Amino acid sequence: MRASRLLSLVLLLQTRGRMTAADLAAELEVSPRTVYRDVEALSAAGIPVYADRGTGGGYQLLEGYRTRLTGLTGGEAESLFLAGLPQAAAELGLGAEMAVAHLKLLAALPEDLRERAERVRSRFHLDAVGWWRTAEDTPHLSTIAAGVWRQRTADIAYRRFDGTDVRRTVDPLGLVLKGGGWYFPARVHPRPGARADVRTFRVSRLTAAHLRADTFDRPADFDLAQRWREWSAEFERSRHTLRIRVRLTPRGVELVRALASPLTAAGLDGHTPGPDGWYEADLLVESIPVAVSQFASYGPHAEVLEPAELRAELAAYLRAAADRYRT
Repeated sequence: MRASRLLSLVLLLQTRGRMTAADLAAELEVSPRTVYRDVEALSAAGIPVYADRGTGGGYQLLEGYRTRLTGLTGGEAESLFLAGLPQAAAELGLGAEMAVAHLKLLAALPEDLRERAERVRSRFHLDAVGWWRTAEDTPHLSTIAAGVWRQRTADIAYRRFDGTDVRRTVDPLGLVLKGGGWYFPARVHPRPGARADVRTFRVSRLTAAHLRADTFDRPADFDLAQRWREWSAEFERSRHTLRIRVRLTPRGVELVRALASPLTAAGLDGHTPGPDGWYEADLLVESIPVAVSQFASYGPHAEVLEPAELRAELAAYLRAAADRYRT
């Protein structure tokens, strides 16, 4: 706490010039006596703070002295310009604010750090959307973001993955940008006889969103990053429930590792080719339709052995494709 206060005192003197002990005490919400002790500590640490006596006097820094923006190193200054995604800020309605913040940060940096930060901004560009995809249409993102900032309850209409529409009253607890898609964990207001729980919604599936006037208290133990890690891991596991047995050429192994999900590809770990050069492994996939689409694309480099239903579906799919090109 004291270290933060000492830093704030230096920054106040740097940005405002001479200030009296009473003014500093008011800004820092401490007593003038505490300010006297803090100034002595700064002087002992080599910060050139001195006092002007008499009417109109006060504390000020030696002319020309400037702290290096709370002690930022060159690497830290550079990293600030990689920390934010301009596209994400624009989608949240903060594009203009981010641009101004960057300008203010550049103005505050010493010249050598300013040059390094400008170099990063001119040479690195972050694009969160995957290849062959366009950014999702999220007309209700700013509403959810406002609910997160202001802790406002929201009424939402949501289209599930299966196409059914539901309405919920939720307390939005955060926003996550994953692979170009926005998600928000929210505490769902329970219906009579049900319990309140936290669920994760995809912003692009909102068909309506309206903030209520009432606010909510965030759960004291809610950790957004931890919640996202747990939810995403459980989501991936829940989608991969079908176990299949396959034979793969070395090229087929490469294709699975490159094109399948990490959970599917993990089934290849530790396997070695047999005498014929083929690999045989048990893999987890989402479903028979998904597996048909995936393994058909591997062509002659993969053969499904089990289950029989998937093998039959894949054979029918490939025969239909061959018949299509027979002439």
